[in-house]
Amino acid sequence: MAIKPTLARNMSEAITRALPFLRRYARAVTGSQQRGDEWVRLCAEVAVRQPDLMAGMADTKLGVFALFHRLQQPFGGLDKSSEASTVSGRVKESLTEMAPLQRRVLLLTVLEGFTVADAAYILDIDVETAERSLEEARRELQRVASVRVLVIEDEAVIALDVADIVRSAGHEVVGVAATEKAAVELARSHSPHLVLADIQLRGADSGISAVKEILRTMTVPVIFITGYPERLLTGTQVEPAFVISKPFDPDLLRAAIAQALDTVSI
Repeated sequence: MAIKPTLARNMSEAITRALPFLRRYARAVTGSQQRGDEWVRLCAEVAVRQPDLMAGMADTKLGVFALFHRLQQPFGGLDKSSEASTVSGRVKESLTEMAPLQRRVLLLTVLEGFTVADAAYILDIDVETAERSLEEARRELQRVASVRVLVIEDEAVIALDVADIVRSAGHEVVGVAATEKAAVELARSHSPHLVLADIQLRGADSGISAVKEILRTMTVPVIFITGYPERLLTGTQVEPAFVISKPFDPDLLRAAIAQALDTVSI
């Protein structure tokens, strides 16, 4: 069925708005920015050229995510990154034991804000299976071994919340930095396994600048926490392992930590 030019244009614009969030999800699922972005480019091309595939969808974002999974099914291997995981010990065992379906349902609901029913539709499974997978994924997160985490955040209340969530997940907070200088010094002193950073810090300081300086001397995954995630999901530069929107769900932060650690050596 042909779609009128105006409707096609409106759908194309809606698809474009959904892409930053699909890009975030794809990177989380694959554990690779490059591979995730490749899948998103494929999905975007198909969606724009064949908008009739989602013509009956009231929610374009839901339709785009469902199309994303429909397109990869014939090829398989979405969760198997070509980049070999180097996570060692109990961390690797805990994370790799999380089944692909569990991981997908967790990310769709906690990261992207879909309902369990929406996640079931996207993944083409029944709601009962989706609910069971989500519960299993949450249990699996509790088994991740402790790692050292540096928090870069200048708002005291948020910093305390983040630190509490990190500790409740069984990890160690090596320090909380409110400035670029403090962040770099703490990183050099404690060699964290993971960095959680806000974008805007005290005064004119930048969390992005702090992270860039830290990455000059060590390799460590970074999770940015921001009110504007689309600004970090353009696909035009090397970006963080995970981007979390404010306000955030504690389960999302735990999932992001587990996901970020899944692709690095500690």
